[in-house]
Amino acid sequence: MGRMKEITDGKFYNPTKGKINFEEVIREIFSYIKEDSKYDYEIIVGCDSSSGQEPSFPIAIVVLKKGAGGRFFLKKIKYHNRKFYNLHQRILEEVLLSCKLALVLRDQVEKETLKLPEPLEFEFRYIHADVGANGATKDMIKEVVGLIKGNGFEARIKPESFAASVIADRFS
Repeated sequence: MGRMKEITDGKFYNPTKGKINFEEVIREIFSYIKEDSKYDYEIIVGCDSSSGQEPSFPIAIVVLKKGAGGRFFLKKIKYHNRKFYNLHQRILEEVLLSCKLALVLRDQVEKETLKLPEPLEFEFRYIHADVGANGATKDMIKEVVGLIKGNGFEARIKPESFAASVIADRFS
C-alpha cells in the first residue's frame, strides 16, 4: 500500500497530550486501556474530508471506553498536486485512508500486545465511514462496506459512524 508513511509520519493531535507521533499514540492507547481494566474498550478508525477539489482528510483513532467516554487521536492529511472532483472520489479516499491506518495500527497494537506480561482486553474490528442511507452517499454504501470488509474490518455507517461523522468531521 503506497503512501503508508504519510499516515504514520508526522504528528497526531490529542486534546490532552497535544501533538504526538504515531509511536506515542500506541503508548497512549495502551496506557489508557490499562488505567481502568473493569471497562470494555474498543479501538475504531474513521475519516472525513472537507469539501472542494483540494480537501483535507482528518483521520481519527478513537479509543472508546464503553459506557464511560473515550479518547481520540487525529491527523489531517492534505495532498498537494492532487484534485478530487466529486464526492465519490473523496469518500473512497476517506475509506482507503481509514483502512490503511487501521491495518498499520492493528499490526502495531498486536506487536505491542505480545510484549505485555498480561493481556489487555479490547476490541478492534470497526472502521467508521461517513456514508448513510439518507443523503448523497446512499448509493455508495455497498462499495464502501465491501472495501472495508475486504481489508478485514467491519463497517459502521451513519448514524453509528461517530468516529468519521462526528469526531473527524469536527476537524475537516
